[in-house]
Amino acid sequence: MNPTLLVLAAGMGSRYGGLKQMDAVGPGGETIMDYSIFDAARAGFGKVVFVIRKDFEQVFRDVFSNRFGSAIAVDFVLQSIDKTPQGYAYNPERTKPWGTNHAVMMGADAIREPFAVINADDFYGKESFEVLANFLKEVDGKKNLYAMVGYRLCNTLSESGAVSRGICEKSSDGLLVSVVERTHIERLGGKPAYKDEKGGFATLDDNAPTSMNMWGFTPEYFQHSEAYFKEFLTENGQNIKSEFFIPYVIDKLIKNSEAKVKVLDTPSRWFGVTYAEDKPTVIMKINELVHKGVYPKNLWKNR
Repeated sequence: MNPTLLVLAAGMGSRYGGLKQMDAVGPGGETIMDYSIFDAARAGFGKVVFVIRKDFEQVFRDVFSNRFGSAIAVDFVLQSIDKTPQGYAYNPERTKPWGTNHAVMMGADAIREPFAVINADDFYGKESFEVLANFLKEVDGKKNLYAMVGYRLCNTLSESGAVSRGICEKSSDGLLVSVVERTHIERLGGKPAYKDEKGGFATLDDNAPTSMNMWGFTPEYFQHSEAYFKEFLTENGQNIKSEFFIPYVIDKLIKNSEAKVKVLDTPSRWFGVTYAEDKPTVIMKINELVHKGVYPKNLWKNR
């Protein structure tokens, strides 16, 4: 069975100032999502499921329902704050979504096969989808063996300034041990370094595996998520800013020996749009890849 791609597209970038998932960055009017879906389709993914919100559902459906032709099947699921387990209360003043793993949970009724999870506004690269597709095809029919695509830190740094990244520790057999969020990473003396607790800087390896929220799961991950979401709500339901992130669940599963997560290396360069000022750089990089023949000028022509 071909794997499915789950695209987390329910968030609107407040720092960016609009629905950046819909912004055109390609020469044929393509969004960043278009390139991810194109890469997924040619790597062997059979379906894409978008996680979106009700307030922009119609415009999103109008754009993407028939966009890809026969290249890949399309489905949509809605994320909303009130989609919580029965009997679990939360602060009625909450307006912020529950976070990335809650968004993943919205795909439970639409996905029955191994699946990948990505952000809508990140460019992940052709090789990343290939390595993840191969993994997901291998684990079809298995349980509790997941994957995280580990970018090389040097391929995720920004030319515009400091960034925060999830730096990964893995075991000798390539399994994820932990993801530690390092803030304010920049190049100092030619080497990446992060600001430590004392305000000084500690160096990092250019090739340190780095999480950019690209994951591979099998369907029982939804059951694990449901169980840990109940635990999360019990502890954090009254906190209007608390978020149920994917690394939260992954950390629980690893520490409780409920699942293993393989770190998949990729040579791809990541880039994305965090601020409006990032858009020209993304357009330039996309055009460079088109010029090199990695992508056609019009992704979906004749599809």
